[in-house]
Amino acid sequence: MKPLRVASVQFQHVPSNKAANLETIGHFVRAAAERDVQIILFPECCISGYWHLRNLSREELVDLAEPVFDGLASLTLLELAVSNNLTVSAGLVEIAEDGRLFNTQIVAMPDGKMVRHRKLHCFINENMSSGNDFTVFDTPHGCRVGLLICYDNNIVENVRATALAGAEVLLAPHQTGGCKSMSPFAMGVVDRQLWDSRHTNPDAIEAEICGDKGRKWLMRWLPSRAHDNGMFLVFSNGIGPDDDEIRTGNAMILDPYGRILVETCRAANDMIVADLDPSLRDRCTGARWIKARRPELYGSLAVRSGNEKDTRVVRFESWE
Repeated sequence: MKPLRVASVQFQHVPSNKAANLETIGHFVRAAAERDVQIILFPECCISGYWHLRNLSREELVDLAEPVFDGLASLTLLELAVSNNLTVSAGLVEIAEDGRLFNTQIVAMPDGKMVRHRKLHCFINENMSSGNDFTVFDTPHGCRVGLLICYDNNIVENVRATALAGAEVLLAPHQTGGCKSMSPFAMGVVDRQLWDSRHTNPDAIEAEICGDKGRKWLMRWLPSRAHDNGMFLVFSNGIGPDDDEIRTGNAMILDPYGRILVETCRAANDMIVADLDPSLRDRCTGARWIKARRPELYGSLAVRSGNEKDTRVVRFESWE
């Protein structure tokens, strides 16, 4: 891995308004290029919008969806990547050749190559399918990158499998925080009035963003994904109203020890930038732990225990 400059963006998307969201993405890409950023990450489904998807019919989803690689959004990201000489990653609803719909994150690189990741644990709408493949790829920036979308990162096996495939940097686009939760100690709904009064009472909304509904919840698990697997981690998230929930942002970039290199707690669209020093991976804890693995002991991890359920059931089962 070579030294790398990366950026993470948090922004409030406009539901179903791909043109407006691509305009915002273009603004941040050009700003990143001025700072010599090599990879820039945008949130999950930020092109199509996210939380409102749960209420759309299949017909409405099809109207919103695009093919990946030759669709308008993909070609726009590719043009931005090539013209600004950096790698751009952003998400949308994909329609596949067979008609299936996916929550997909696109990666467009300045050499003209494109990669996609289909979310492995898609729950947002019963008409959307989950992907079945891990996504790890080489970039023209001299690093190997893995990609997991939101809930994918909650499952520790997904992150370890990505690391074992050689990922040195993990891109983790999300739409999270401020969510209705089955657990009394994980996230929680943010009062819309606090967001609406953010300019006159910024301390109130920033307390929520930095508290248990946002940053403190992330700190219980996100650093361990980087630390335990010896990877840099780039976390991007939505911010502000997303249908009837308030996303908490907290864009951050972590090193292979799980330490935060840079972050933002602003109640606004924002971009953060960090330089990744590859020498940090040489003796980091996670990289050494992976070398000490005994795979012959882990067969039970690949066998169903009988307690597995569809992600949609797990995500929503305690809401009734």
